[in-house]
Amino acid sequence: MIDDVEELLEEIGFDPDSSVLTYRQAQVLALRERGISQADIAGALGTSRANVSSIESSARENLEKARETVAFAEALRAPVRVRVPAGTDLYDVPDLVYEACDEAGVKVDYTAPDLMKVVSDSAGSAVSGREVSTPLIIGVTSNGMVRVRHQE
Repeated sequence: MIDDVEELLEEIGFDPDSSVLTYRQAQVLALRERGISQADIAGALGTSRANVSSIESSARENLEKARETVAFAEALRAPVRVRVPAGTDLYDVPDLVYEACDEAGVKVDYTAPDLMKVVSDSAGSAVSGREVSTPLIIGVTSNGMVRVRHQE
């Protein structure tokens, strides 16, 4: 089990020096993604299940921070940024995005329903039913990728 993960990490080019994950975090995540229980991982690594749980939790937090950092960097580069105030009907969001993209000459490859789903899924608790409950910033990259961030 551990040898297979070592081989996988080497095959995909995991480098702990350039990653937000430690080598141990990568090991644990790789094993968990293969359905191995925390208890079995603990036995294989010679540690406690509680320690494996802590490693996995830290790894998932690090990955979420990395995703947020990438989304932030993409938002900085995005030629289109649309501010969506709290109280906006989700059904009005596509028109706001399309209008801003038209002005910037950026093509969006989403239908209105697909764009609403992307925004709703990405916004999480910031969208309640059809209402945007927390202000959002929707960035659209020059190649049409849509990124949604909560506005603070």
